[in-house]
Amino acid sequence: MNVTSFFRDTDAWSLLQDEVLPQVLADIPSGGEIRVWSAGCSSGEEAYSLAIMFAEALGVEESLARVKIYATDVDEEALREARSGLYPAKALEPLPTELRDRYFEKNGAQYIFRQDLRRRVIFGRHDITRDAPISRLDLLVCRNTLMYFNVEAQNQIVDRFHFALKESGYLFLGKAEMLLNDGERFEAINIRQRIFRRRPGTGGTTHTVPPMKIRPGMGLELQSATRARQLRDLILDSTQGAVIALDQEGTVVMINNQTRSQFGLTLNDVGRPFQDLEISYRPAELRSLVEQSTHEHRSLRINTVERRLGDELQFFDILVQPISNGPGQPVATTITFTDVTVATQLKAEVKRVREELETAYEELQSTNEELETTNEELQSGNEELETMNDEMRIRTTDLDEARAFLEGVVGSIAAGLVVLAGDMKVKSWNRGAVDLWGLRADEVLDEHFFALDFGLPTASLREVIQQCIATGKRARPVAIPAVNRIGRKITCSVVCSPFNGHNGGVVLLIEELDDDSGD
Repeated sequence: MNVTSFFRDTDAWSLLQDEVLPQVLADIPSGGEIRVWSAGCSSGEEAYSLAIMFAEALGVEESLARVKIYATDVDEEALREARSGLYPAKALEPLPTELRDRYFEKNGAQYIFRQDLRRRVIFGRHDITRDAPISRLDLLVCRNTLMYFNVEAQNQIVDRFHFALKESGYLFLGKAEMLLNDGERFEAINIRQRIFRRRPGTGGTTHTVPPMKIRPGMGLELQSATRARQLRDLILDSTQGAVIALDQEGTVVMINNQTRSQFGLTLNDVGRPFQDLEISYRPAELRSLVEQSTHEHRSLRINTVERRLGDELQFFDILVQPISNGPGQPVATTITFTDVTVATQLKAEVKRVREELETAYEELQSTNEELETTNEELQSGNEELETMNDEMRIRTTDLDEARAFLEGVVGSIAAGLVVLAGDMKVKSWNRGAVDLWGLRADEVLDEHFFALDFGLPTASLREVIQQCIATGKRARPVAIPAVNRIGRKITCSVVCSPFNGHNGGVVLLIEELDDDSGD
């Protein structure tokens, strides 16, 4: 059973490739051999990840000539799987497509690692607690293996790793592991990503590290315990959501990988009282819930618990579940945190959109009501306009009839009839005036009366017209010599009457007098 994948923890591998690998290569003479050990390689993904990393950095040809990768484990079944180099498509999903196509070939329903590089990876059974370490290493990778041993065993394994590395060689551990109180022998390159460097001048004799003290039969027990721990780790890491487990006394006994990454916990927190951890009271008060769940023998759930992480908001559903081993008090309690941030944000967004739609609908209804009111007002206005139009048509008809009547009256007058506005411009010129003077109405309308040149000496009428306007009374007839349209001399009788329209103009009635002289 293994918990591994290609380039597991991509941030750590990126740091190793971008910052550590160039230094590893710089410390080795040109053309010199590069020695790498993947301890606890399991089913081989880590070892092949190393082969890909060096091939990308050096090129395939140089990598084939210089790089030697030792990959070891105590699990023969895992080693058989690793040696085959065969993996399902799902296992290669962490790899970019171009890397998968460059380093794997399709083999039925699976993919196989390219054979030339495969020959540079040497797989073998090795027990890091008993067997002599591989030596003269430039890089040693042992990720999430030390965590399965107690402190004393870890110290002895680190002694072996220190011996195995060349001066200034690099050690790459897993996220759940740390070199404690070993600053004299190892320099931390990046503590967060668990990358260390063997300090120069810190020993380095021929290998005299003794094997670990193991009582008869303990080897099988260690292998069995290792398998059990691996199985537990696999179950925990595949569990949906973050999970933390407590025993009857409230001591932390398990923390899965997702809990460690999401809440900043480490394996060092295993064995601590739960109440001492921040997660016991933030983002929610869980201590009382654990006690209630244990006492009532039932699961308790709280939903959509808010957790603020800097400027970021997270939301979790939390399940507190007692674990029983038969009747009586529960023997343990698990607390599961399910991240519902996306779902909560979507619900909030749906709620916001729904509220906006409801507001928009209300505004639309209001707008419709306003439009209906406006439409009614427009209809009322149209009806008023139609009434006004009817009245205008009636008035127009009346005016047309009045105009026709007046024109008929004016046209039937045999004498000349001239209407002047207050500015002395001609506003009316009847048929009698046309017959007398030979000027058509369209030739004189809106022309200044005293500027017209026709048979009537208009200047002789100026005083009479002004007096009529001034007094507002009709003037006596005035006899004026004139010449008619055919050039015959005549005497005209002109009567000037005030006209209330056109700014106080006048009406001139002009008649030809009989001439007894017989011109």
